[in-house]
Amino acid sequence: QVQLVESGGGLVQAGGSLRLSCAASGNIYMVNAMGWYRQAPGKQRELVASITSGGSTNYADSVKGRFTISRDNAKNTVYLQMNSLKPEDTAVYYCKSIIMVLTNLVATDYWGQGTQVTVSS
Repeated sequence: QVQLVESGGGLVQAGGSLRLSCAASGNIYMVNAMGWYRQAPGKQRELVASITSGGSTNYADSVKGRFTISRDNAKNTVYLQMNSLKPEDTAVYYCKSIIMVLTNLVATDYWGQGTQVTVSS
C-alpha cells in the first residue's frame, strides 16, 4: 500500500555533511507527521528529528544546531540535512511517516528500510 524509500546515506569524515531524503508513495490520502530516527549498534532506536504537516519541528538535543529537517508536501518527501557530523552520529537512519491511506483513512506508522550513515574520525 505505502512505501517509504530513503536515500543519501554514506561515509563521510567528521565535520562533513550529508543530506538524507525519504519519499512516501502508494495509496496515500494524507501524510501527517514525518521524522527521522537512528539506531547505532547495541543501542535503542532514538528520535533524531520530526516535522508536522504544518512545518513545526522537534530535534534531539544531540543534533540541535547541526541537523535540519524539512519536507516537501507536494512530493510527500522529508529531508534531513546533517552538518558538522561527528563519529557518534554513526548509525542506521530510518524515516517514519504517519500516513492515512485511501482504503480506510486510518493514520498508521510506516517505516523506511534504513540507510547507513558512517562518520569517520
